Amino acid sequence: MNGTSLRAYIRGGLISVRGLSPGFVALLMTLASGMSVVHGAQAQPGAQAAPAASAHPPQQQSSYRIGAGDVLEISVWNEPQASVPGVVVRPDGKVSLPLLKDFSVMGLTPMELQQALTASLDKLIRGADVTVVVREIHSKKVYLVGQIAKIGSMPLTSDDTTILQAIAEAGGLTPYAKKSKIYVLRIENGKKVKLPFNYEAVVKGEHLEQNIPLIPDDTIVVP
Repeated sequence: MNGTSLRAYIRGGLISVRGLSPGFVALLMTLASGMSVVHGAQAQPGAQAAPAASAHPPQQQSSYRIGAGDVLEISVWNEPQASVPGVVVRPDGKVSLPLLKDFSVMGLTPMELQQALTASLDKLIRGADVTVVVREIHSKKVYLVGQIAKIGSMPLTSDDTTILQAIAEAGGLTPYAKKSKIYVLRIENGKKVKLPFNYEAVVKGEHLEQNIPLIPDDTIVVP
């Protein structure tokens, strides 16, 4: 019995509601209305079902962009003559590859380069399956000096790497570090600027605006 029939039976006296409270009768009518909505919402023959949500959301592409001096591994599945285990990006932003000769890679993400190589090689190798791996990063670096566990240069693999992340990756601060006196030296418009970073405050969740993303050639100074 659907909701419409139930309401009709109550109203027509086919179902006795004598002795029931008015509130209970109203409840029965409400339930009958709900049954009608559910019944009417059932999929009709030939109706298209709503597309199911994907169980695998699209992966975010890496923000790293290839630069001069980087070492790339380019593999074409089942095509060793088209693959290279390691090739250095030249200052002109190109690499020398079998079949394709000079190929421009500067400024591309690994995924973008993979797609570009696949499109170019598909003219020569049907269904080419290309994989690009950045083996060494030399084009983008930041530098760490002073009272830090591991001083020197560090590859900048993401546009989102912050000061705090770089310090952590370098092994943290030494016991003698002046944590509230740290700063970043940066070149802006040809001039050096000093950007303060209070380590003690940031790790407490304060002055988070100081934990800025790093850019190539920044120098973190820990007094």
